[in-house]
Amino acid sequence: MDISSIIGAVSGIGFILGTILLGGPISMFINIPSILIVVGGTIAATMIGFPLGDVIGMFKTAIKVFMFKIEKAEDIISNLTEISNKARKGGLLSIEGDIQSTSDPYLAQALQMTVDGVKTEDIGQIMEKKMELTKKNLDTGSAIFASMAAYAPAFGMIGTLIGLVQMLANLDDPSTIGPKMAVAMITTFYGAIMANLFFIPMSDKLKGRTEEEITNMNIVYEGILSIREGEHPKLMEDKLKVYLGDGAKEKKK
Repeated sequence: MDISSIIGAVSGIGFILGTILLGGPISMFINIPSILIVVGGTIAATMIGFPLGDVIGMFKTAIKVFMFKIEKAEDIISNLTEISNKARKGGLLSIEGDIQSTSDPYLAQALQMTVDGVKTEDIGQIMEKKMELTKKNLDTGSAIFASMAAYAPAFGMIGTLIGLVQMLANLDDPSTIGPKMAVAMITTFYGAIMANLFFIPMSDKLKGRTEEEITNMNIVYEGILSIREGEHPKLMEDKLKVYLGDGAKEKKK
């Protein structure tokens, strides 16, 4: 669970609702036609711009913004070092138990191929393809949310224009101008909220998730190939620590 994302979403909604309630009843900001224009229009435009499979997969990818826990790179390196030591002392078959104990399917598959005696080159190719697919899915999710961030305000403006046209068509009744103008502006409000509180931050978060996940997958990739080739565990550990960066290594000293 990503606490920062949940706190951000809840507090953002809370601040907006609080500000509205300080100025009057919340019912003034509820307008079903406006919601339909912004939400429906944004979804429709997204389906035009992206394949249906990617749009459906977007909902699964969105979960990674709020319900996602990524393992620390330091822990992955430590685990791989232990596995490497075990394999060096007892042979590759001795690490079979680690396949069941790991919660990472990427690592589990790589360990299984290693135990099964698959060639290093073949292991590398399969792991690289899985990395590419993972990156593609996360990049696609981020791109979809970035596009939705552009669509939502645009449809908010379309809704406002529709409201203004309807208002101007009834100028013979001055008493309705104020309420209709308020309703016309609500669609712009909805579009701005959806874009700035949800879609843009979600796109940015997924970009960060991509970097973290691919870094971890690269660590597993290089670690497994090192184990398969029988490299010394200390050498493997030193090579993998490069992914921690200078700042992380300084903290460990």
